[in-house]
Amino acid sequence: MIWQDRQGRFSPLKAAVLLAVTLPGLWIGWRLGTGQMGAKPITAALHETGLWSVRLLLVTLLVTPLRALTGQNRLLQIRRMLGVSALAYALIHLGLYVFDLKFDLVKVASEIVLRFYLTIGFVALVAMSALGATSFDSSIRKLGAEHWNRLHSLIYPLALLTLWHGALQSKIDASEHIVMTGLFLALIGARILRRQGRLTPLWLLGLAIVSALATSLVEYGWYALATGLPAGRVFAANLMLELAPRPAHSVGIMALALPLAALWFSSGGKPGYSGTRQRGVTG
Repeated sequence: MIWQDRQGRFSPLKAAVLLAVTLPGLWIGWRLGTGQMGAKPITAALHETGLWSVRLLLVTLLVTPLRALTGQNRLLQIRRMLGVSALAYALIHLGLYVFDLKFDLVKVASEIVLRFYLTIGFVALVAMSALGATSFDSSIRKLGAEHWNRLHSLIYPLALLTLWHGALQSKIDASEHIVMTGLFLALIGARILRRQGRLTPLWLLGLAIVSALATSLVEYGWYALATGLPAGRVFAANLMLELAPRPAHSVGIMALALPLAALWFSSGGKPGYSGTRQRGVTG
């Protein structure tokens, strides 16, 4: 059972995570079934399921640095569940799109080929499906740890493709996807620090600052290249407190949770893993 640990015992952590990843889907389904999704319910449901897929993908990427900071090996129990949940929301996302086109598979295929944002979204979904299909212990034994780790490193480019797909679909207002891109960069930075044995409060504080600055640049680049809006004014808005929170502010504040967690666990008698002990950790 998915709410049990490897020894077959009930796991409160896995049960809580299972409930947490199921609730958004139930809430979307309830509002869709009761006519509370606005004038275009399928479009709204498409948008929300896509967002939840990316959110859960980012939470999946958070597990490894969080485990390194806390020293809690049991967090690895939920990484697979989170990744498969991200895939489930992505498949529902695709299913709603097919439903919206009245199950005209020829039209669905042509739209995917002709519309660039759909093409990259579909490529990301195929890659995510490959990871989901090989997320079991039997797959690790068949592929071997080295090949399995190489395959599952696809999570990084597919996350970028997913974020790009969502931003293109959002058109002008891509703020939430810019925030998630900034968080993705922060998580990549945390992994780099982990491998170098520098997962300390000071380094993670620097990472939060760099992540906020990088988010500003991502936002500037998006508006400069993908829209007709004045990118310079958008970039300058990050310095105007009356316009807060901007994506860079949101990323900086959320990324501060990492140095705070490192400080808490380093001073609370629960040290995380050293750089040497972490090198074998995948994901």
